[in-house]
Amino acid sequence: MVAKFELSDDSVVVIIGTGSGGGVLANELAQKGIKVVALEAGGRYLPDDYINDEWDSFGQLAWTDPRTTSGDWRVARDFKNLPAWIVKAVGGTSIHWAGASLRFQEHEWKAATHYGHVAGANLLDWPIDPVEMEPYYVKAEAKLGVTRTENRPGLPGNNNYKVLEKGALALGYKEVSTGHMAINSIDYDGRMSCQQTGFCFQGCKWGAKWSAAYTDIPRGEATGNLEVRDHCHVARILHDDKGLASGVEYFDKDGNLQMQKAKIVCLAGNSIESPRLLLNSASAMFPDGLANSSGQVGRNYMRHTTGSVYGVFDKPVRMWRGTTMAGIVRDEARHDPSRGFVGGYELETLSLGLPFMAAFLDPGGWGREFTTALDSYENMAGMWIVGEDMPQETNRITLSPTLKDAHGLPVADVHYDDHPNDIAMRNHAYARGAAIYDAVGATRVLPTPPYPSTHNLGSNRMSEKPRDGVVNRNGQTHDVANLFISDGSQFTTGAAENPTLTIVALAIRQAEFIAGELSKGNM
Repeated sequence: MVAKFELSDDSVVVIIGTGSGGGVLANELAQKGIKVVALEAGGRYLPDDYINDEWDSFGQLAWTDPRTTSGDWRVARDFKNLPAWIVKAVGGTSIHWAGASLRFQEHEWKAATHYGHVAGANLLDWPIDPVEMEPYYVKAEAKLGVTRTENRPGLPGNNNYKVLEKGALALGYKEVSTGHMAINSIDYDGRMSCQQTGFCFQGCKWGAKWSAAYTDIPRGEATGNLEVRDHCHVARILHDDKGLASGVEYFDKDGNLQMQKAKIVCLAGNSIESPRLLLNSASAMFPDGLANSSGQVGRNYMRHTTGSVYGVFDKPVRMWRGTTMAGIVRDEARHDPSRGFVGGYELETLSLGLPFMAAFLDPGGWGREFTTALDSYENMAGMWIVGEDMPQETNRITLSPTLKDAHGLPVADVHYDDHPNDIAMRNHAYARGAAIYDAVGATRVLPTPPYPSTHNLGSNRMSEKPRDGVVNRNGQTHDVANLFISDGSQFTTGAAENPTLTIVALAIRQAEFIAGELSKGNM
C-alpha cells in the first residue's frame, strides 16, 4: 500500500528531489521504518514511457526551466539558457546517466594534501576517507549491479569500444576495458541484461541500467513508509524560532502553494537547484540564505573538465550501436604533475545521436567543414573526457536579480570560469584522444568543446570546519542540525570519476546516520 501522509504530520522526513541521492535516501530510510515524503518537481515516467528518439526524449525528460549563465566557459556562449543537461522527473538524472560507476581513488579524497597549493583553486580535503567509504561503496555496487564487481562480468564491447581499445593499446595504455557499469551484463536483481539498443541517455526501456525511478523508489513505496509527490516544485525550506527546519513550502501540480511539516529535511535537488533553494529560503534569522553563515552556499561549483574527441575512419563504425558509454581508458586518471596539471582524467566512449551531434560539434560554425563531418557520421568513433576540475570560490550559483520562474521565484545563475589547470588537462586529453584514433588510421580527428554540464558538483560542499563549507562529514548542514544535503552538491572536490556511485554510497551512509540519530532521540 502506497503511503499517504498529512501535510500537518511533523514526524516525517521530507526529501527534495528523487535522483541518485534523494531516491536512494528515500528508499534506505523507508526500509528502516522511517516515514518519508519525497517531493519531485517533474513527472513520473517508467521504461515503457521512455522514447527512443533523442530530441523527443529531451523534451520529455530534461530540466528546461529558465536559468542564466555567465563566465568564460563555452557553455555561457553557446547554451546560455541550458548550462546543465539534467532530468526533471521521478528518478532524476539517474534516468539519463550513462551508467559509469567508478570509485574515487585514494588521493582524490585528500586533494589539498596531495596536490599542494594550486593558485586560484579552493582545494580542501574531504572530512572522510577511502577506508570509511569502502563498505558503502560495496553496498552501492551491489545496489547498482556494477559490472566487474562481485563476479558480475563486464559488458561486451561494441564497435566504438573496439576502435578505442585498439588505439589505446597501441599507445601502451593498460587500463582499458568496457568498464564498471551499472548496466546489467547478465540478469540481476529482477532486471534483465543489456539489449544493446544504444539509447542509454534517453532512459533504458529494458530496465537493464539502474535508475532510482524503477528500483529504489517503488521499493521504498512498497514498505508503506514512502510517499512520492510528483509535479511538486519546492519554493522554500521553513524553520522555527530555534533555527531548525520545520517544513517546506511547495507548489503542487495545480500551482497551489502547500506546506508540508517535517522532522528532518534532506535536500537533493542537484548542484544548481539545491543552493538556489537555500538562497531562496533566506529569512530574518538567515539573511544570506539558509545554512549559509559561511557564505559558501553556491560556491565552488564544479562540472568536471570535459570535452570530446571524434575520429573519422574510412569504413563504418556505427558508434551509436550498443551501450552509449561502452568503454574506458583509466591510465590518465592518476595524479602526475609532470603532465603539467594536478589530478587526472578518464577517457570514455561516447556516441551522440545526430540532433545533438549537430548541436555540439561546433554550434554556429556552419559550412563545408561542419557538413562533411556530419556526412561522415556513420564512420565516426567518439570519446568523452572526464577530468577533475578545480573548485573555485568564484565559480558559483547565485540568484538572478531579474529573471524569475513560472512560480515567481528567482532562477539560478550559473557562473563558471575555467581554471588554468582545467585548460591544461583538457588540452592534454585532446592530444591523447587524437593519438588513440590516429593509431588506428583515423582520416580526420575532431576535438569538440564541452557540452552542457551533466556532472554538477560542489556548491554545498562538505568540510570539517563550518567556515570552509556548508555540511559536515554526514551531509548535515553546519548551521541547521536537522537539514541535510543529499546530492552531488556536497562534494568537496570532484575527482576524475563519474560521480553517481559516490552519490549513492554517500546516500546509503547518510541514511544510516539519520536512522541512528533518530533512534537516539537526537533529532
